[in-house]
Amino acid sequence: MLFRPDCFHFRGHVPCQPHKKRGVHCDGCPDFRERQGRILLIKLGAAGDVIRTTPLLEPLREKYPDHLLTWVTDFPALVPSVVDDVVPLNTETLVWLRQTQFDLVINLDKDRQACALAREVAAPTTWGFTLDDDGICRPVTEGVTAAMATAAREKFFTGLFDDVNQACAKSYPAEIFEICGFVFTGQEYVLDRPRNTPEFDLPQGKAAVGLNTGCGGRWTSRLWPENLWAELATSLQAAGYAVVLLGGPDEDEKNQRLAATTGACYPGHFPLQTFIGLMDRCDLVVTAVTMGMHIALALGKKLVLFNNIFNANEFEMYGRGRILSPEQTCECFFQPRCRQENFCLETLDPATVQAAVDELFGSAETS
Repeated sequence: MLFRPDCFHFRGHVPCQPHKKRGVHCDGCPDFRERQGRILLIKLGAAGDVIRTTPLLEPLREKYPDHLLTWVTDFPALVPSVVDDVVPLNTETLVWLRQTQFDLVINLDKDRQACALAREVAAPTTWGFTLDDDGICRPVTEGVTAAMATAAREKFFTGLFDDVNQACAKSYPAEIFEICGFVFTGQEYVLDRPRNTPEFDLPQGKAAVGLNTGCGGRWTSRLWPENLWAELATSLQAAGYAVVLLGGPDEDEKNQRLAATTGACYPGHFPLQTFIGLMDRCDLVVTAVTMGMHIALALGKKLVLFNNIFNANEFEMYGRGRILSPEQTCECFFQPRCRQENFCLETLDPATVQAAVDELFGSAETS
């Protein structure tokens, strides 16, 4: 019996999709598509970084339309279905990668695990970052254009020196596009909208503003105080907006308190795909720099973003957002805990946030 391992759809260990859909065999299959090669994309985490790497899929598909793309990540649920092969980094994946020949490896992570993987996988060409003989990450400068080598070195230095990072004027998508030899022209995030999400009991007939009140337990330096969230929720509702409280398990008790004191809608906390579906019901999202921020951008939502500890230039807002910083200068660049005597985010006024919301909706009042 004929089989075609050179076909783009062929997997070997499981039936291909054309066979599952129509029962066809390799011999004379109308869906045969010759695979020209393999590409490995390494982007393990964090979750938000996985989402904001997805704009690369467009130029990669344009340049390598018949190469099968494997993406290895710690967050496979956030990789869109347009990617041919999504695998978690585990023992099974590592064993397979060690025995597979790729034409191109793209590693955009600078941690040791990802760089070691990029070095170990057999491929004639690598873009991004790899591992030196002494076990330290380094930018790839060989086998790429001079511009790509420069871009990798520049991105490498932003991770070593805070002053270099603070001086960077490029967005993250622009940086990774340059590392890969592409030009960023506003290519959007790609995220699958979940199917069959609950209806949720949300207010009807009003513009819905989602308030994503957390930022993870580790990064408390970017956590807006609860009393300010309460003030914002109250004023937004008074202005005619529907307010939906968003968060995960870490924010559940806080969001329950906010719902009780302000009357804002809190549907609860949910698994990731349901959370994405809930955020998709919002017209605008207010959030700190979190995975929720990247989900909102991927869903095409208007966005009000709180930023104090990062270089604001790194965030691509696609013309749909406003970045707000506290009046008090933050001195805790890339620090998970505030080191100042007074917490800077206490000086970000809810009235300033509401003004940004009104501006993004195009007027001071909702219809």
